[in-house]
Amino acid sequence: MKKVRAAIVGYGNIGQYVLEALQTAPDFEIAGVVRRNGEENKPTELNDYLVVKNIKDLNDVDVAILCTPTRSVETYAKECLALGINTVDSFDIHTGIVDLRRELAAVAKEHNSVAIISAGWDPGSDSIVRTMLEAIAPKGITYTNFGPGMSMGHTVAVKAIDGVKAALSMTIPTGTGIHRRMVYIEVKDGYKFEEVAAAIKADAYFVNDETHVKQVSSVDELLDMGHGVSLTRKGVSGKTQNQLFEFNMRINNPALTAQVLVCVARASMKQQPGCYTMIEVPVIDLLHGDREDLIAHLV
Repeated sequence: MKKVRAAIVGYGNIGQYVLEALQTAPDFEIAGVVRRNGEENKPTELNDYLVVKNIKDLNDVDVAILCTPTRSVETYAKECLALGINTVDSFDIHTGIVDLRRELAAVAKEHNSVAIISAGWDPGSDSIVRTMLEAIAPKGITYTNFGPGMSMGHTVAVKAIDGVKAALSMTIPTGTGIHRRMVYIEVKDGYKFEEVAAAIKADAYFVNDETHVKQVSSVDELLDMGHGVSLTRKGVSGKTQNQLFEFNMRINNPALTAQVLVCVARASMKQQPGCYTMIEVPVIDLLHGDREDLIAHLV
């Protein structure tokens, strides 16, 4: 069986865990890693792999796993799709998903490639859970409560704010799908904390949530990549009320995001050209193995 050749684009927290997930996937091989610095200060765990600054410098790439900040996903995805390379990403701005899907679909169809977007755990695998619960209780309310834990997307967004030296954004659930954002930052010399904090609160990632920004001497002393979700739906099946469903998990944030990206990269090889979210992809396509064996095992 020909293995899927995957490129890792971006090598931060998620990229490092994607490397591990690919190393344990029997149907993948690593085509290379794309880093801004290329071979410069190359981590030792990448010694066995080709490391480049541009994906065009890699050969025979089937799928690019984008481990880049959310706000740069569209640019990288369009570049890869135009080369005929499938893409998967963990774009996490919920309000921007429909527009991104529309933009990437046009490029993917033109170049006979596939994009699967927002393939983390939320949006992503949690989206599949929400979809199933709404199907079996069509009337009702679903609450998704995150944390407590480190939000990767929000932390990256804070780090991009002018004047921020280091940052950590924690998500604290207050119930019924409402969250408090606790943001801890180190401020660069020459910047005023009050002005930096105001810029953070005005960012699209934070503007709709209760956000508290605190200045600390060392963000590293606070880091913990643990996270979680508690997802509840109370609804109606047919005419029967008071159906209650709960889904809970406690996870290492980047490790789970990476594993979802890898299984979705596998699924991308089985779709027709276009752009998809995870709820549009058959769940069996996420798995490695013979289809009938999987059905016998799981059904």
